[in-house]
Amino acid sequence: MSGRHTLIVGAGPAAIQTAVAVKKSWKGDVSIVNRNGSYSGRVQNQLKNTQHVVTAIAPNWPSLSGKVEISRFYNGLESVEDRFDTMIVCVPSYSYEDVLRSIGIGRLTKLNKIILLSPVIGSNELVREIVSETDKSIEVISLSNYYAATKFVPEGDLVAFTKAVKKRVYLATSNEGSLNEIEMLLQEAGVETVVKENPIDAECRNITTYVHPAFFINSFSLNEIFSEKKSLKSLYKLYPEGPITKETIMVMVKLWKEISALTVKLGGEPINLLQFLNDDNYPVHEESLSRSDLDGFQELEAVKQEYLLYIRYASILIDPFSQPDKNGAYFDFSKVPFQQISRSPSGEWCVPRIPFEDYMNLKQMHHLGFERGIRLPEMFRLIQSFEQKVHEWQSLKGEQVRGFQRLAEREIR
Repeated sequence: MSGRHTLIVGAGPAAIQTAVAVKKSWKGDVSIVNRNGSYSGRVQNQLKNTQHVVTAIAPNWPSLSGKVEISRFYNGLESVEDRFDTMIVCVPSYSYEDVLRSIGIGRLTKLNKIILLSPVIGSNELVREIVSETDKSIEVISLSNYYAATKFVPEGDLVAFTKAVKKRVYLATSNEGSLNEIEMLLQEAGVETVVKENPIDAECRNITTYVHPAFFINSFSLNEIFSEKKSLKSLYKLYPEGPITKETIMVMVKLWKEISALTVKLGGEPINLLQFLNDDNYPVHEESLSRSDLDGFQELEAVKQEYLLYIRYASILIDPFSQPDKNGAYFDFSKVPFQQISRSPSGEWCVPRIPFEDYMNLKQMHHLGFERGIRLPEMFRLIQSFEQKVHEWQSLKGEQVRGFQRLAEREIR
């Protein structure tokens, strides 16, 4: 595979981590492109400082750690050269269409594979539609989600720090191509891979799709996020320390059922939400949830489903498998602080990724449902709740939130 030419689209922490992993696993050369702007200019300067070397630090995962040289950096999507056979898209799913059209898929004559690192339901179909407008045959691969938890090291020049990797990632391809190379890369990092036949069945297995809107698009969470006073609340704690109430659990169940209906309409198989939370994410002791509770969750009445989900989140307020300290205290698993609205270096107000990307994912799924005649009232209510809060903030401050007006007014595909 020494002749492989891989283009990483995006220059965030996940993109840098992926560049290192790909360079080490697949060999060949790796380049990066980012949309022209102030951030892209900073990346370009950082690469000059490091002689085009980027670094990934991933304790306990040697295949994800190291320093690699980036062959080329393109400051602007339109400047990508026609030399790449593989493209890995490491930008938020709501920007896929804009990014791929700006790059110009049709002019990349050697491109035969596009890998979507963090798609939402329907992303593979959208990218295939864009590809179909050209005369090219390109395989489109969806991962269920990004395979790790990665951030930049403060004050570092493009140094990505990965604190954890996913237990399991689902993969699917639009064609009958081989997924061996991606499976190898993930398995070297200790990630179990499961291949699905339909891209929808990979894309619907991202747990944040079900959890984040319910917990973080509500009055409690939005008041914490849209506040200039430092929040002392936590993302995954029970009320009043956090947003988890019987009402937010009820929203989660309603949203799961709407996403399940959309998944079926798109030819996929819905997930068992409780089983997926436990078996693919963070398990609890059988004393808290029995195997029969998990496996039979889909057949239960809504009120019992809500009850079991509440038990699940109450059971992981602490890490149930951590070792207690000398005072008997377990690791405080749920104490994850809210990120809050803040000003960018250019002075614009920016909504944090949680819940902005979750709102955008809801927009895309709601539009898919609308196109197929499916009513998704809970999804629509969550979209309206977020937009109302942003409008209130803008009215209060007399300033715009970066990117919101343009994105809110367009239909996300």
